[in-house]
This record gives sequence, structure tokens and C-alpha cells, in this order.
Amino acid sequence: MSRFVIRASLALASAATLAFTGCAVTPQNVSGSATLTPPSRATRDLVHLPPPKGRVVAAVYGFRDMTGQYKPSPDSSFSSQVTQGGASFLVAAMRDSGWFTPVERENLQDLLTERKIMRALETPDDKNRATAQIGALAPASVILEGGIVAYDSNVRTGGAGVAYLGISASQQYRVDQVTVNLRTVDIRNGQVLNSVSTTKTIYSYQVDVGVYKFVGVMDLLQAEAGLTRNEPQQLCVKEAIESAVAHLIVQGLKNQTWALKNDKDWYDPTVQRYLQEDQNYVADMEKVDTPHEPSHIDPETTPGI
Repeated sequence: MSRFVIRASLALASAATLAFTGCAVTPQNVSGSATLTPPSRATRDLVHLPPPKGRVVAAVYGFRDMTGQYKPSPDSSFSSQVTQGGASFLVAAMRDSGWFTPVERENLQDLLTERKIMRALETPDDKNRATAQIGALAPASVILEGGIVAYDSNVRTGGAGVAYLGISASQQYRVDQVTVNLRTVDIRNGQVLNSVSTTKTIYSYQVDVGVYKFVGVMDLLQAEAGLTRNEPQQLCVKEAIESAVAHLIVQGLKNQTWALKNDKDWYDPTVQRYLQEDQNYVADMEKVDTPHEPSHIDPETTPGI
């Protein structure tokens, strides 16, 4: 084989490999501008819930990370594994549902400081003008409590690969899980009205393709391409919180903690789907084997007693 043919073959193989690599691994929207956070299925469920008979004024004092987990080294030894902005996600989910009127409690001191400043700047002339007066803070009817209670890494891992005549391909995946707990508390007596826990699975996978082959006597072609995709952890936490809010609303309807504006909305597909999930959960709980009670022993008929 002449050197010209070898070089032509090498150039053709390299061009094909680069074209494949460019199509496979070039990220989209490299210089894209900021956009709104994409909605999840739970977000759409919250928006499509039927309207309530009356909005519930609710307070959120915090939605903490209770896992106590940090990112593994060498990434970071002091950075938390999950987001610390759970309360912000919860307040947004409450507003999206249309069932709650959130009142500011997480940064209450900032609100009180601004109200004091506004009162301090008032002058006698201001009192005679038609200006907006500082009203009383709205009290909450319920408090939404809870937090991120678990983050499990490497719940399931696996992969597969194949190689033949210098051409190889492999795929690996990893599954993590995040669990949140949410409950509503009646401020009048401290009774826990409803409580729910939701779990979101986080998927990560990696695909690699490689070529290691002689295209000539002294010419070696080596090319690699790969693609890795990790679900954003904060978006998974957001979806778990939104799902918990939806389940909490449906549980409240079932327990008559609150009511629908129209009773016929009880048969709304979104409400019925969450009711079915709750029933499936109860059915799974009943399937759990319980220890059998010891049989009754009659001392009169049992030998040796």
C-alpha cells in the first residue's frame, strides 16, 4: 500500500471520528442566556390542581438539610451534598399550587427591621397625607415543617461494554435517591394534620466509544468520544418538594382538613391520580409480613404442663 493511500485512509478515518465526536459530545446552548427553571411533572400537577374553597395562610420557618452529608473528596470536604435552599423551593411550590398564601417567616427579622425604618421616617406631615399605612402582619393558620431527610448515593450502579477488533463501546450508570418529609401543623393546638414523605431518584450515566486500530503498517488510529449526563440534584430536590406539596393537599382533601371550591372537582384526574398513589402506598404497607402471634397453649391438653 502506498504512503498516499495510507495517509488518505488516515485522514478519512480521522475526519469521520471527529465528525462523530462533534455530533456526540458538543453541548447545546454553550453560550445560552439564563432561562426560567424548567417545570417538572410535579410542577404541572400543582398548577392543574382544582381551586380550593379558600386559600390557607401558611408559614414556613425553614426546610433544612437533615442529611448532614458533604460532597466526597476531592470535590469538596465542606460543601453540602444537597441544596440548602429547600425553603425557597417550598414557598414557590405553595404559591404555584394556588392552595396556600405563604407569609414571610424565614427572614422575619429583615421584614421587621424595614417596618421599623418606615415608622421612624414618618413625620407629622406624612400622617396627614393619603399614604399607605403599615398594616398588621398576617397570622398563619398552619405551619409547614419538614426537611431533606435522606440522600443515598450509589443506590444502584452498573454498566456494560463491548470491544471488537480495536473498536470499543461502554456504558455506565449510577442511581442516587433523595427523600424529603413535609407536614402541616395546626397553630391552634400543635396537632400534626398531615405528613408525607416523597423520594426522587437521581440518574447519572456515562457513554464511551473508542477506536484503537492500525490503518497502516506504521500508522495507528486512536480516537475516543464520551458523553456524561447527571441530573441536577437541586432540581430533583425541587421536584420531590413539589410532589410532597401535591400529596399534602390531596391528603388534606381526603381527611377533610380543607375543601374544594367545587365538590365535583374531587373526580379531577390529577386528584384521583394522587389518591391512587396513596392507596397503592397503603396496600404495599399491608403486604409487609408481620410476626405471627404465638398460638394459645392449653395446659390441660399439652403434655408436660
